[in-house]
Amino acid sequence: MRFIYVPAPHTAEVISEVLYEALVEWNLDEKISTLTLDNCSTNDKVIPELVKKIGKSKLMLDGKLLHMRCAAYILNLIVRDGLEVIKDSIAKIRESVAYWTATPKRIEKFEEIAKHVKVKLKHKLGLDCKTRWNSTFKMLSIAMPYKAVFSRASIVDKLYDCAPSEEE
Repeated sequence: MRFIYVPAPHTAEVISEVLYEALVEWNLDEKISTLTLDNCSTNDKVIPELVKKIGKSKLMLDGKLLHMRCAAYILNLIVRDGLEVIKDSIAKIRESVAYWTATPKRIEKFEEIAKHVKVKLKHKLGLDCKTRWNSTFKMLSIAMPYKAVFSRASIVDKLYDCAPSEEE
């Protein structure tokens, strides 16, 4: 709808007032059916405040469906919980990728090992951004086909001590 400056403190009362004023300005206060918000506790308190300002009778189902939780935020929480379960394995793969991409000489050695174990290099290894699960997924997807290369590399290079296990 628009970007609005919300003065501090960012309480439910302040946020609901600024949001209500914007809805009124756009003549949407009595036409709104849902608001999509993330799951922070302040937002849980904003909805009842907004319902009071608009009036229950002016909202669909008295505003019972007004607060729609952000699906992308929920998906993000689910994926983060799933990644937490395998965080040690991810750490080893991350360390392995960092090790083998640290210098041109290591990259070359990794490529030689791949040829030796007959694994075709389709994509270059790349580190993830730890706070973005989609980049972790990409790093894992790229590293997965090189499982045999990591395994052989742990035998060939004695300095490489962070190879993921067969299970990892």
